[in-house]
Amino acid sequence: MKLTSGIYLSILTLILVIYYLVCGIYLNNLGYYNHESLFYIEKAKIVFEGTGNRLKVMGLTAPLIPFYVTFIFTGFNATLAPVLASAVGTAVLFYVIASTITKRLNDDGYIWLLLIIFLFHPGIIYTAASGKSIYLILIFFFLFFLNLFKFYRSNTTFHVSIASLCLVILIFCDYKFIWLTLFFLPLVLSITIHSLNLGEQESIFRLFLSFNSPSLRRKLVNKTFALYIILFSLPLAAVLCYKLLNLTHASDLNYFAESPYATWNVLIDKLSFDQISTNSKYQIPETSILLSARVVLFAPMILIAMYLFRESTYQVLTILIPFAFIEFLHIKYDKVFLAYQYYMIFLILAYLCVIFKAHTVKNHKSFKLLLAVTILFQLYFGWDYLKNSLIPEERNFVKVLTENKEDTVQQDNIDVANYLNSLPGDAHVLADDAIAYGIIAFTTDIKPVIMPYQGNFLSALESPDKYVDYVVVATAKNIVSGYTQLNNKYIISIRHTIPDVNFRKVYETNDWTVYRVITNATEGSFDSRLIRK
Repeated sequence: MKLTSGIYLSILTLILVIYYLVCGIYLNNLGYYNHESLFYIEKAKIVFEGTGNRLKVMGLTAPLIPFYVTFIFTGFNATLAPVLASAVGTAVLFYVIASTITKRLNDDGYIWLLLIIFLFHPGIIYTAASGKSIYLILIFFFLFFLNLFKFYRSNTTFHVSIASLCLVILIFCDYKFIWLTLFFLPLVLSITIHSLNLGEQESIFRLFLSFNSPSLRRKLVNKTFALYIILFSLPLAAVLCYKLLNLTHASDLNYFAESPYATWNVLIDKLSFDQISTNSKYQIPETSILLSARVVLFAPMILIAMYLFRESTYQVLTILIPFAFIEFLHIKYDKVFLAYQYYMIFLILAYLCVIFKAHTVKNHKSFKLLLAVTILFQLYFGWDYLKNSLIPEERNFVKVLTENKEDTVQQDNIDVANYLNSLPGDAHVLADDAIAYGIIAFTTDIKPVIMPYQGNFLSALESPDKYVDYVVVATAKNIVSGYTQLNNKYIISIRHTIPDVNFRKVYETNDWTVYRVITNATEGSFDSRLIRK
């Protein structure tokens, strides 16, 4: 059969969907969850099942595109929605890359090599089975650079427009990619100089000739400015409009990026860094000098890509831009470790470059053998990087996947949620989903739960006896207890402020305590629901 046929590509894509779903559901049955997927599950529950003003949650939850994609699958299964989305999305990524191969290369060998990556590379399996939004980042990163390379070949600004649109979506999948635009500013000038019809080949001499000729100088300025407008105006306008939306509804331009109610990684990145920094076990830290070297070790195919583009300086510079990007991220976000998806973009970019330049290779058999050996190296280092990641969530994924043991990381959240599910339907509960979104994600009915998005949350916080029957409080052992008002200090404060109100502990885990709100008049009554783990 000819794999480059559209029918066979569709069949392969469907097989990959099934394969990824099996992996994802298998991990889900072992109790594997991550903070990002739980955050999306909880916010989707608020949008579809919550009460009160949900417009702020619907419009300002970030990253926006991954959150909306989960809506499509929430109707099938709310808890599995992120896993379903990532499994289908990763298979779509395969189809996008494979269809690009069919258009540029009439060779099944490159499809088979791509299939090996999508079946066995741990980064792809992590992307597909974890429920994280990495698949969207990879899809639009691939499409962004694909259209840039198309523009280099055709010099048609249509491709720049499509690249700009892909960049907008990429930014709304991961806001950190806004900084990618910084490194395209000097590159655009290089592209424009190359597009001028001059006899001189070297860019520096082309620039000299352009500035010494009034007509060429005017043409250079006009084309450079036009490319800047086409490539960057849409992303910057979209971000500005979104910031104004945040200012209107949350009184904060950066609410979507800095509030724990809007995005999952505000607290998790900080906690991950703090945990590693205070760990007594020494681990090699990320340093700017070694970061790019780690990337090359992770995706050595990128070196083959640079070799293939060796005759085009500005195209090599394009490949180097992601290196500058991750180095910049390491400097700007020095309290955050580089997540696995930022390594994965080099895996995708390298294969894109191979697709574009493979037709220039004379001996395709030897070239495909070289790619196969390189892919084997990538598989090994992919597992090694994920297994020894500085981010606990990534290490936990490999542990659950390979050891076939039940994951207990979210057990406290599940236990508290099960207790809340057992309460009478008319019992109201006060919870702060800045840190308790894991509990809300596992709660069957969230209507009785009063959370910060609701207008009566502050009133319930100040006078719990008038609004709620139970309060979910973070214990001193909970590592995020300092990021919420609902901790042990809150109980002491209310007891001091309102003498007639008291709290009775009815359920407790290592991280959480559920209190029954009582008054002194009923304090002596026996609570038959007292449970202690």
